[in-house]
This record gives sequence, C-alpha cells and structure tokens, in this order.
Amino acid sequence: MLVPLERIEKTILLVRGQKVMLDADLAELYGVETKALNQAVRRNRDRFPQDFLFSLTSEEKVEVVTNCDHLSRLKYSSALPLAFTEHGAIMAASVLNSPRAVEVSVYVVRAFVRLRELTIANHDILHKLDQLERRVAGHDKAIVSVFDAIRQLMDISKPTPQQRKIGFKPE
Repeated sequence: MLVPLERIEKTILLVRGQKVMLDADLAELYGVETKALNQAVRRNRDRFPQDFLFSLTSEEKVEVVTNCDHLSRLKYSSALPLAFTEHGAIMAASVLNSPRAVEVSVYVVRAFVRLRELTIANHDILHKLDQLERRVAGHDKAIVSVFDAIRQLMDISKPTPQQRKIGFKPE
C-alpha cells in the first residue's frame, strides 16, 4: 500500500514546539479506529514516555481544530486528542502489530525526516540571509560616508562668490 508523503506531511502539526501527529490521523493511516489505537497505547503505556506522546490541552485542541479543516470532526469530541511524536508514531505501529501499521509507519518516518530536512534547510537559508543583511548594512554606512566625503570635496572646490579672484583686473 502506497501512501503519498504529501498526505502524511499535511497531518503533521507543530504543537509545543514539536512535530506531532494526532491520534485520529495516525489511526486513519494505520487503518484502525482511533479508539483501538488509544486502547493499545493505554495497554502499553510504559512504551510511551512524555517525549513520545502527550495529550493536548483544551486550548490546544480548539486551536488545532480551528486551524486544520480535516480535524473538524474532533470539534464536538469530549476526549482530548493524543499527540504522537515521530518516535511515538513508530511505537504505536509496533503495539498495534498489524501489517498495515508496520508498512505505513515507514512512510510516516520518511515524512517526519523530510520535514526535519526542510526545517534545517530553511534555518540555514535564514542564517545566511541574516549574515548577508548584516554585511550589507555595514556597506550601506560605508557608501553613505563615501558620498558625504565626495559632497564635501565638491563644496570645497567651488569658488564662493565672496572670494576675490587672484590676478590683475583692468578697470
């Protein structure tokens, strides 16, 4: 079963500064009900430390539902969604132990890796742009001072009308 990376990437969200997938999206990809995924997680809670899995707060749930159209079905759910980090998504596939979950988990990992690479590339570009901006800002000051010096030289070389010309003037 082939799952397009773009489809998976759209379900990866940034919550609390971490890239995560919500239980509803992960369950859909793994071909199980959200309830079944969450039960498997509860039965194997020792496999999911805080850096693998956390529960969204009510405020985070509202924000996610508001910003993500595909999560509108969670709007009226009383349960708070679980957020799986990259490692948590892999662990969820292992506790589900279904062939589809194992197969799709490979694509999920690839999507997380691709997003991490894009983030690093964007960070590098922003860093280089910042350096270039600082360098150009220094050049701007230097160019302005050169133009000021040229203007001063031009003002000195013009004879002022009050100055008397040197030499003999016949009357």
